Amino acid sequence: MPHIPVLLPESVKLLLEAPSLADGGVVVDATFGGGGHSRALLQEGTEKTTVIAIDRDPAAVSRARSLLSEFPSRFRLLTGNYADLSHLLIGIGIERIDGLLLDIGLSSFQLEDEERGFSFQSDGPLDMRMDPAVGQPAAEIVNRADVRTLTRIFRNFGEEPYAAAIARRIVRQRREAPLRTTRELAVLVEEMVPAHKTFRRHPATRVFQALRIVVNDELGALAKVLERGLEGLNPGGRMVVIAYHSLEDRIVKQFFRQAARGCVCPPKIPVCVCGRRPRVRLLKGRGQRPSDAEIARNPRSRSAVLRAVEVL
Repeated sequence: MPHIPVLLPESVKLLLEAPSLADGGVVVDATFGGGGHSRALLQEGTEKTTVIAIDRDPAAVSRARSLLSEFPSRFRLLTGNYADLSHLLIGIGIERIDGLLLDIGLSSFQLEDEERGFSFQSDGPLDMRMDPAVGQPAAEIVNRADVRTLTRIFRNFGEEPYAAAIARRIVRQRREAPLRTTRELAVLVEEMVPAHKTFRRHPATRVFQALRIVVNDELGALAKVLERGLEGLNPGGRMVVIAYHSLEDRIVKQFFRQAARGCVCPPKIPVCVCGRRPRVRLLKGRGQRPSDAEIARNPRSRSAVLRAVEVL
């Protein structure tokens, strides 16, 4: 299945209509992936709109070559983790930006590359690293962590109701032979989840999600880029985030609501003494989901939620 950008028109429109971009400026696509959002921003933006993309996946970096040749003066790609947003931008002399896009799901390229180990629908090494040169692969966690640690990972990061049973089964299995491939892990999980509970999704979905989050410190990186991104946006600049599961979306929603909150003084105090002022205004306070038509075209978009804010 080819990579199809999720909520593409909605996210691009929100970013390009940012007041601070009226006379041109810089938009950062911090999750380049397949490049669909970056391309749309370049095509629909003015000649004064520059797009800087960031990705830590070497395969994504190679896919950026066509944009580099088409828009040599308006597009630039930085290799790295978006958690290091400020450092990456300062490294090329940019301190302030006008737009920030975070599309924090996996790309179809990553899911369909068996050697990356992200998908339970194929058989490949149990890796799951966004950057294959950094960190420990999922196989090391699966084959070394104790039952308590595995249970915590599956429960906290996958919201898996059978976390403890799956963890115990993994530990029993690896006494005979270590788990090395995605297929081996997926089959083991499938055996542990009652069939009547799996009619909407593959039983290994939550376990694979949990491992991927831990391997790449995805929630920690998200919290960092939200704060650093907000600090780097000009007044009138906008941040757009597309999340794909409840853990990510909860972090985004709470961060945006806190940033939009003003006075926090107790109601009994007649005059504000805290001095707190809202940092942003919410543009998609309740979140926007894909239309039925988009989900029909791209089933992988069904869990996406878009949220956006504008800096005051």
